Amino acid sequence: MNFRSDNEAPVHQAIMQALLDANQGFTESYGYDPYSEQFTEQCQQLFETWCEVLPLTTGTAANSIAMTLACPPYGSILCHEHSHLNADECGAPEFFTAGAKLIPLPGAHGKIDLPHLDRYLAGTGTHGEHECLPSVISITQCTESGTLYSLDELRQLQAIKDKYGLALHMDGARFANALSTLGCSPAAMTWQAGIDMLSFGATKNGAMMAEALIVFNPQLTQQIKRLRKRAGHLISKMRYVSAQLCAYLQDDLWLQLAQHANQMAQQFHQGTTGAVEFIHPVEANEVFCRLPLAMIESLQQQGFEFHVWPGSDDIIRLVFSHATQTEQVNQLVTAIKAHG
Repeated sequence: MNFRSDNEAPVHQAIMQALLDANQGFTESYGYDPYSEQFTEQCQQLFETWCEVLPLTTGTAANSIAMTLACPPYGSILCHEHSHLNADECGAPEFFTAGAKLIPLPGAHGKIDLPHLDRYLAGTGTHGEHECLPSVISITQCTESGTLYSLDELRQLQAIKDKYGLALHMDGARFANALSTLGCSPAAMTWQAGIDMLSFGATKNGAMMAEALIVFNPQLTQQIKRLRKRAGHLISKMRYVSAQLCAYLQDDLWLQLAQHANQMAQQFHQGTTGAVEFIHPVEANEVFCRLPLAMIESLQQQGFEFHVWPGSDDIIRLVFSHATQTEQVNQLVTAIKAHG
């Protein structure tokens, strides 16, 4: 039973069917197909505003192209020390920005400590041209710890970014899971809270390989399509990416899938409270908990798959997906309780 990653879950049948439906006849290439146009319209309706939309195939591309829009080579990008941008992009943001500097910042449960961020920015500028120019704040929603920035925290971030004149980017690889928990509108969690750019994820939530970069700030869209081309992500048969994204948003499928994944995480959390130590609050579809080594080994021998978190031997990460079944969660809960 796989709790390793939502990346390992199968493609949802409605999205697979959309791919089959798109595979009929001929249509324009390089994003000028009807599916890509439809997805842009869907996004503008969903977010209740104008936005520039780039269908992409990876979150790394979305994050890295976003950084090139707002950060010059002599600029800096402020992000959490455990963010995907800093820890898991293999230098792609630095590469695509031609050398921008990442500034990793601390914060509990995967969220940037906002007073620390404010103090850091207040102290910049004293070295003039000798230091990088702070240009972008990048946050992850949901975070790498499976936690969420509340709407109030997003408003605080907006005040900080406005105070220092920076752009604000959201890595939304699990955007749907965050939105499902917060229960707000997509607009409230993005541009209305000062988000200029959103890396909009679908792959972890039922798609095959479909992501998007959504830009709400028109001042950041200059030559955006050439930057996508230069990054190697202008897909000739873009309809196969966009068709997935259209189906993903159709009839709120994306929110239904995320809600199910979140519910599975809560089922595990409620079923094991008192039996395990939770490292972070369980707010979406990821759970981090500490277990005895003997229990971890026993669970693995029973066929339960999960990640033992790097840097520790007794903390595991469980990820629940749209394809996780209630009975699978129940079996895992029972196995943990039986060992305890």
